[in-house]
Amino acid sequence: MSAVAFLQALDLPETCRVDQRVPKKLVVEHGAPTSADKRAIAEGVDELLWLAALKPGTVGVPAYRDDAREYVEIVVLRLALRAEAKASRLVELVHRAIPYPTLLLAEESGRLEISAAHKRWSQAEAGQTVLDGDVVAVEWKADEDGERWPAFTPTMALGQQPRLSLFALYQGWIDAMLALTAARTTGAFAVAESPERATARRQALEECARLDAEAARLRSRAAKEKQMARRVELNLELKRLGAALAAARANL
Repeated sequence: MSAVAFLQALDLPETCRVDQRVPKKLVVEHGAPTSADKRAIAEGVDELLWLAALKPGTVGVPAYRDDAREYVEIVVLRLALRAEAKASRLVELVHRAIPYPTLLLAEESGRLEISAAHKRWSQAEAGQTVLDGDVVAVEWKADEDGERWPAFTPTMALGQQPRLSLFALYQGWIDAMLALTAARTTGAFAVAESPERATARRQALEECARLDAEAARLRSRAAKEKQMARRVELNLELKRLGAALAAARANL
């Protein structure tokens, strides 16, 4: 699937469309903290396009404001990457550089990744925004997803998202992406039926990621361990982690 096809699946009204090129220097100036990041942008980004802007006046969804954030606009961007680009880092840098919550469609050599990340006010710099949590991303995997991706795509349509506020709308997109991530473990795609269920799934996914990383670390240690007694201890720890991982996956 291409970014153009996915944009059509979002079913955004024409009043949202912008279709303007975003200069790479904007990302360099606002999202690249190191010289290595600046070089990665210069060498890895082919083009950044501003596809659409979702505002109260264009989608009929109210803005959102609280002490932590202000969502008056959601932007949809397409990021075209060159071969061998540092894709995951560049996706994060774009999310950092854009002051609004962003739905980013990143393409590289036929690969499509959709990502989102909440923003909040910076505590260090007045008027500036920073990422609020990790970037949530899903990649189109035609050889793995089977029926899951076709089930996922319609759930990203604008008409399927909550309309209470722009924050709720954006969270709806994130929850749909997390549903696809969960489906790659459970085998079945299903959007959470309530905000409480969506929160439980997010927590379970975070726990699964933590336990998977810990299990990988222990397996590496066990493979290098020379003392039999210590290897037995590590294998017992791995079994306990396996049970905890199974419990976390049951909440997906």
